[in-house]
Amino acid sequence: MNEKSKIYIFIDDETTAIAEMHAPTAFDLDTRKLVDGQHIMKIVSQDPNGTEGLRIIPFEVRNGPAIDISGIKEGAIIDGIIPIMINAYGKGNQQSFLIEGSETPQSIPWWIWILIISFIGWALYYLIRYLELT
Repeated sequence: MNEKSKIYIFIDDETTAIAEMHAPTAFDLDTRKLVDGQHIMKIVSQDPNGTEGLRIIPFEVRNGPAIDISGIKEGAIIDGIIPIMINAYGKGNQQSFLIEGSETPQSIPWWIWILIISFIGWALYYLIRYLELT
């Protein structure tokens, strides 16, 4: 008798399994049916003798538009007037790439400015040295 283990898949605190299958199996989870945020997938397997195993997998769904915020971070202590930039962009139809609105503009990092100033200083030093020798 070649009985296989049975697998039950639950999402969050649901008491009804979203899928019942025999092992081994492949499964497509449609996250479009879930709200954005934290979720838990609970996989219960039951062998032919009735012994159960459990695996819990936490995951996060983000199907909605991505939200990017510049100017404030979580848990920040702030005062005065704070300029904040908010950008939200969706995935589109995933058949073509939409450039406009898909990236959040950001200022140039401080270390890039240091590199540029250092390079200009180095170039001026060698230019002056070259002009002194001629």
